[in-house]
Amino acid sequence: MSLDFVESIATGGFAGVLGTRLVSRETDKVVIKLPYQEIFGTGRIHGGVISALIDIAATAAFWSHPDVNENTRGATVEFTVHFLRLTVGLDLYAEAQVRRRGGTLCTGDVSIRTESGEETAVARVTYKMQTS
Repeated sequence: MSLDFVESIATGGFAGVLGTRLVSRETDKVVIKLPYQEIFGTGRIHGGVISALIDIAATAAFWSHPDVNENTRGATVEFTVHFLRLTVGLDLYAEAQVRRRGGTLCTGDVSIRTESGEETAVARVTYKMQTS
């Protein structure tokens, strides 16, 4: 799928409300930045914000493939998050990598890190995708 479309996943709609930015993209892999905003939490960044970043990054990674086209449809089926450490007042980066593309189900991993590289959360994401 085109870079414009993947960028719209990473920055449009709800992602736009959060202020996410597409940092890099290649087949089956993206990096997305979430600039810190005080509304995300002052004592810590809320887990819901981190979970939203995970879903946005994973979705962008699943759509970053040459077989994806204008007839493709997809949706997150489930994901499991492991919060590793508290994050306070920092920008976050989500690196999402597709692990496997099946007939209709795809699996991917997302690592959430600070700018210094400290990992704060990890997730495994299952996504249903139908291309035609």
